[in-house]
Amino acid sequence: MGSRSHNLVLPEGTGTLIQKLINERTGMFFDNGKRDLLIDKLSPLVIERGFSSYLDYYYLLKYDTGADLEWQNVMNALSVQETYFWREFDQVRTLVQTLVPEWHERRTSPTLRIWSAACATGEEPLTIAIALNEAGWFKRASIEILATDASSKAIERAREGVYKERAFRNLPLNLRERYFEKDGSAWRVRSDIHCRIKWAIANLIEEDQIAPFASADFIFCRNVFIYFSENAIRRAVRSFAKFIRPPGYLFVGAAESLIRVTTDFNLNEIGDAFVYVKRERVI
Repeated sequence: MGSRSHNLVLPEGTGTLIQKLINERTGMFFDNGKRDLLIDKLSPLVIERGFSSYLDYYYLLKYDTGADLEWQNVMNALSVQETYFWREFDQVRTLVQTLVPEWHERRTSPTLRIWSAACATGEEPLTIAIALNEAGWFKRASIEILATDASSKAIERAREGVYKERAFRNLPLNLRERYFEKDGSAWRVRSDIHCRIKWAIANLIEEDQIAPFASADFIFCRNVFIYFSENAIRRAVRSFAKFIRPPGYLFVGAAESLIRVTTDFNLNEIGDAFVYVKRERVI
């Protein structure tokens, strides 16, 4: 199976070149133990382009001025879309029960902005929207939820708002019945909740792409840095810190730590969750 089954040529050193280029442009890091996986995931794209060698495909990605569309194909091929509703809910609970009320008291801006920075197929921002709605916040405050992913296919599915049974393994049954309608063998999210979210494509490594979204009060970037190199994490977090609204709260996954990669945020325990809070600079 994979690349070798199609007799594609992988010249010596080309795997390393591709590995480094993918990391540079997407943040994703396939270490030497996973390089074969990377090559196999790219093999359908190499074949579709009519190439017989991965080196030709590398030159296309590296030097072709019209390679933007192909990079979107790469993102779609490599991105991991495994997520579900109510995942690591302690952080969302802290947002809704503690941090949003604090923001509401300060009211330093007319609209509260929340950004789900690697939203995959949309379960995370929809979880946030449902939790906020359950607490009555949409009636009390102007709230904007932004949701982006580097994969255009993931955003396409998020915009459809249709989910299969596997996505509901953590969501309380009463909430599924309240916020979703049966759609064949799947479930469709209620339109009044779905329309609360603005969907877009953005690569976390490209500062100009994320700048319009990072000027949020709260950033959720969970379970994506586990696929990034340390340098790529540092670049993304530096951009978050540059644009985030003070005091600035950043949520990452339970298996992720920023302690060694940033001095821009402090790790705080708030409520039942750990949250990174932007560090105030001493002048």
